[in-house]
Amino acid sequence: MTTDTQTLVEHASGISGSPRRGRRTRRRHPFRIGAKHLIIIAIGIVMIYPLLWMLVSSLRTNDNIFSMAGLLIGGSPKFSNYADGWNGLEFQFGHYLANSAIIAIGCILGNLISCSMAAYAFARLRFRLRRLMFALMLMTIMLPIHVVIVPQYIIFSQLGWVNTFLPLIVPKFLATDAFFVFLMVQFIRGIPRELDEAARLDGCGYFKTFFRVILPLMVPALATTAIFTFIWTWNDFFSQLIYLTAPSTFSVSVALRSFVDASGVTSWGPLFAMSVVSLIPVFLVFLVGQRFLVKGIATTGGK
Repeated sequence: MTTDTQTLVEHASGISGSPRRGRRTRRRHPFRIGAKHLIIIAIGIVMIYPLLWMLVSSLRTNDNIFSMAGLLIGGSPKFSNYADGWNGLEFQFGHYLANSAIIAIGCILGNLISCSMAAYAFARLRFRLRRLMFALMLMTIMLPIHVVIVPQYIIFSQLGWVNTFLPLIVPKFLATDAFFVFLMVQFIRGIPRELDEAARLDGCGYFKTFFRVILPLMVPALATTAIFTFIWTWNDFFSQLIYLTAPSTFSVSVALRSFVDASGVTSWGPLFAMSVVSLIPVFLVFLVGQRFLVKGIATTGGK
């Protein structure tokens, strides 16, 4: 009896002591933590260096921008680069900012309306060839834009849409961005079907169920779509360069290209100054919608 009791006591003491040993083994050394922080800081500096270099270069003269002291302003900052860049083209730079805003807002509205309705159809409705059409839709994600840009340009040219914003905005209302359709499909699949059945018992059809039940629950996915659409549209250069050739229709990305002269004379200071200005809307949109962006990505596909 005494031996069994002693064995149980020793066993209990060993169990109670094991977490202490585990906690001692899991304790991180301060040197390792400091080394990881230094590595992360170094990587962050390397990633942010081009942005810092562009910001500093916007306050330098053309002769000093590409000097060895690339990160130092060197003398008094040249804030006149911002005034020269704002008024340096055929129109004020605010005109190009407005053009990009119109294109971005139109693309956002198009993607929110068309992609959400297409995603609801793929996720909830039952119709013939649904899986085949969904697979074909996903295959368009792997299709480069360079493959379809020529036939699209021919179609839009025959319609007389070149040098207008229509070729950039109208396709968004046809759910051409398969990535956002897939994103919303995965989000809708995570919404319980019991809500649809309850709405159907209350007399709601497919449209009322979508607008009154599904759409209000899709706010994180819609916000994610809006943020990504704005960033991608604002930074787009290739498509806007193809369709916008008149200076009055230039967007920000195409207008920045106008600072580079074909003869070799380039206004680098005003170019970098307006590049900094063009980044401000992107930062503001990302900071405002960061909470919705993280929530939308985290909840997409969750059951």
